[in-house]
Amino acid sequence: MAISKELLDILACPKCKGDIHLNDHQDGLICDKCRLVYEIKDDIPIMLIDEAKPLDG
Repeated sequence: MAISKELLDILACPKCKGDIHLNDHQDGLICDKCRLVYEIKDDIPIMLIDEAKPLDG
């Protein structure tokens, strides 16, 4: 089960409160402003700043 559009619409980056979007593999949420990726594990987004990974590229 993928993350619902309704959930994506209300989620925001916990660091800057900006918009986030799914990555191409749909296994992470990207904040372009902070250049961070928040992983999705077992269909649950891990929205912790300390757990986020830098956006490559």
